[in-house]
Amino acid sequence: MPTDAYPPPQSHSTLPQLAREQRLQVIVRKGLPPFRQTALELTKALGGASPDMKKAGRLISADPALSSQVLRMCNSPLLGLHSRVISIDHAATLLGPERLRSLALTTSVADFAGQALPELQMSAFWQHSLLAAMLSQFLAERWEYFEKYQAYIAGLLHDIGQIPEWILLGEDTGEGDGAPSDWQDNPSVEQEYFGTDHCKLGGIMARSWELMPSFLDVLENHHTPELARRDSVLVRMVAAADSFLACRAEAQASPERGLAGNEFERFAQLGQGLFGEDKWPCVKEALEQEYWRVLPIAEAGPEGFLGKSSDSEGDSESDSRPTPAMDRSSATGLPQAPSQTKPPQAQARVRSVPSEPGRATLLSRCRTFLQLFFP
Repeated sequence: MPTDAYPPPQSHSTLPQLAREQRLQVIVRKGLPPFRQTALELTKALGGASPDMKKAGRLISADPALSSQVLRMCNSPLLGLHSRVISIDHAATLLGPERLRSLALTTSVADFAGQALPELQMSAFWQHSLLAAMLSQFLAERWEYFEKYQAYIAGLLHDIGQIPEWILLGEDTGEGDGAPSDWQDNPSVEQEYFGTDHCKLGGIMARSWELMPSFLDVLENHHTPELARRDSVLVRMVAAADSFLACRAEAQASPERGLAGNEFERFAQLGQGLFGEDKWPCVKEALEQEYWRVLPIAEAGPEGFLGKSSDSEGDSESDSRPTPAMDRSSATGLPQAPSQTKPPQAQARVRSVPSEPGRATLLSRCRTFLQLFFP
């Protein structure tokens, strides 16, 4: 890892800031759970104009969890294949390089966050990251970006730098009691308290994992897209998706303000900058519809989305997938804006609450995943 990946603390920082910043650097160097190496190697093997599918097959075959997930996706009844897929090479060919890369990273982010965070924080982090990924991909498709799955991955990873901060606050040092209530996803407040922010920490992690330069750009600059140096369009798409989700949270927190405030102005500026003032209203309306379409997928949690539980293979097709509760204010960070009216199709999706949302059936898990990767 480059020696300059961990810059020295700023001399003007206070002693508490210095102590927290130094502790965060130790966490990033030594205290994070391992990120699945298979996903990082697959990202390299499947990137670029000439993906190495043979190497991808070897990497997947060496990872039992990922092998199981790939075969499960290919053998879903929804794909309608006439014969059962039992070969990883065949499955890799059917899914294609971009879907394989996205699947591997999605699984790995869920495992990584699940090892590092308590359940409540894990749920909020997962839902926000997955929603940002799916909405970033949607904007990429509308913009006709050359690689929509790259937008998905960038959105999925954009807040990964928050995990060391959560770890620090969870340590038995009393730090969590004194942290500002509005620090999360607020770089200026993070800088004041931690001596750094999740954008800088995410950049350090991206360098240590040797992620693509465009992903590094997103992790470092999704709150400051005007500073993007490598792929300003990708950074702005992720920033717009992130801002959209922040708007929903802000509207829920301050319903009397409605759709107003700095975050709503920022969202409008990002959207208009990407699509132009004439096209943006239409794109914005479509983004709202897409949000309600994918929200149940995110609210199913990693267990529902990735099919990680050991449910029976004999589940019937009549089983329904998890659906979110009507009250979204419980620690998800993604509340419903009261000034918005849900479309009829969204109302149908959120009417019932499952008794065990973490244990979706095999077929329903396949359905939620395939809606994203096989539209």
